Amino acid sequence: MPSLPDPDALHPIALPDGSPHLGTVHLSRAIDHPNIHVGDWSYYSAIDPPSDPDGWAAMLAPYLYPGAPDHLHIGRFCQIASGVRIVTASANHATGGISTYPFPVFDPAAMRGYTPDARDTIIGNDVWIGMGATISPAAQIGDGAIIATGAVVRGRVPPYAVMAGNPARLLRMRFDQGDVDRLLDLKWWAWPRDRIEAATEALQACDIDSLAHFAP
Repeated sequence: MPSLPDPDALHPIALPDGSPHLGTVHLSRAIDHPNIHVGDWSYYSAIDPPSDPDGWAAMLAPYLYPGAPDHLHIGRFCQIASGVRIVTASANHATGGISTYPFPVFDPAAMRGYTPDARDTIIGNDVWIGMGATISPAAQIGDGAIIATGAVVRGRVPPYAVMAGNPARLLRMRFDQGDVDRLLDLKWWAWPRDRIEAATEALQACDIDSLAHFAP
């Protein structure tokens, strides 16, 4: 039975020689940002990791600044590949006037109260985001979704959907609606660690009936 890595470890993967894989981090331990909230066991794996330990937030969500009106929420057990960028709503420009140029951002006094877009960006639990994907402002990605390499995601993504393309479109659902409802009801990612570890074979085998036996 596989054991989960220590959720408090910065680097969850060890190489064959025992050294940590420096390009993979638990985001909840790598990012200290008041506007970014990440659940345990969600990781980012970068081909070119930042040399500055504080650089993971800028790599993942480059436009989200401390104190911004919007927040980024990432659930538990998400898997985020190299090159993924999350363009949060604070990067948006106002479009109601003649010009989209953000005049207030260059004047600290005018900047106060300037919030053209304050919507949060939400990524659910157990979401796999492929290499080079872009998550657009205020996207809401459901639990268990898969985002293909290079996809550009906007709007709402249903739980357990497979999305690909630019703009991202639904390729297929991973399960029928009945099974999706069961999985959302089970919420295995929120179980205590020992229950999740006991259920790993069922999770890997796509055995929902077996998984249900491990529910607290």
